[in-house]
Amino acid sequence: MDIDKQLLNKVEPYQGSADEEFMCEPQQKHFHQLLTTWKNELMSEVDRTVHHMQDDAANFPDPNDRATQETEFSLELRTRDRERKLIKKIEEALRTLENGDYGFCESCGIDIGIRRLEARPTATLCIDCKTLEEIREKQMG
Repeated sequence: MDIDKQLLNKVEPYQGSADEEFMCEPQQKHFHQLLTTWKNELMSEVDRTVHHMQDDAANFPDPNDRATQETEFSLELRTRDRERKLIKKIEEALRTLENGDYGFCESCGIDIGIRRLEARPTATLCIDCKTLEEIREKQMG
């Protein structure tokens, strides 16, 4: 899942110098802020959903109304489940940031790249390794 455009308005894209080392301290701080802000946004969405479902839960006498409400709740819960998985990925990215491994491809070890990380802060593969993974998945599936 690509990062939410509204979140990008809260955290400015990284502006570094051409001669700085990849994942230097300013970059680490930037991505820590980006990941933390994104996680907090998702957590508040989860809270809103819980409150919404508690507030709107009603025992409708009409079976059609009940079915509509159950469908709406089911869709919301599926969305929140995807967000819960994303929160887990964000937490993993924050751990790799603390360990000093953030921003480096898990497969080949090269840097993933600032712009790719800006678009997908939870990326664990460089674009080449990700492309190869997707080709393999298509061949297998």
